[in-house]
Amino acid sequence: MSKLTHFNQDGEAHMVDVGAKAGTRRRAVAEGRILMHPETLALVRSGTHRKGDVLGIARVAGIMAAKRTSDLIPLCHPLALTHVSVELETEDNPPAVHCRAAAETTGPTGVEMEALTAVQVTLLTVYDMCKAVDRGMRMEGIQLLEKSGGKTGTWRREAAES
Repeated sequence: MSKLTHFNQDGEAHMVDVGAKAGTRRRAVAEGRILMHPETLALVRSGTHRKGDVLGIARVAGIMAAKRTSDLIPLCHPLALTHVSVELETEDNPPAVHCRAAAETTGPTGVEMEALTAVQVTLLTVYDMCKAVDRGMRMEGIQLLEKSGGKTGTWRREAAES
């Protein structure tokens, strides 16, 4: 197993120097879901929630969050993202909204944190918009599915768990 890279030789937290790393095309995909009561899911699907289009607003929030990841996570590098997508699907059993986010860049460091941040903020936005009718919603399964690019190449959850 590799060592933690955000600590220097004295054990102090620092930002990793990526200046000498080659810029490559990098992509990461993450997912998660928010579980809710069936009645809450019906409101989300109908688009008649009094706060508006829950899924549309959550999608935009996730994209915005990916672009602001370095403002939220102290040692993340600010990245020039070339693409961010957030896909949302509703599920019946159990009632939930599933989120899948992808982030892409060409540069010296990966976009895993941007994809994960997009998922979290998307789901948090669903929670915020629906909490008045369902405070018991629960987020789960937030995880990196795959990453590509850079020195370590491609990693996929299925391959890592085999």
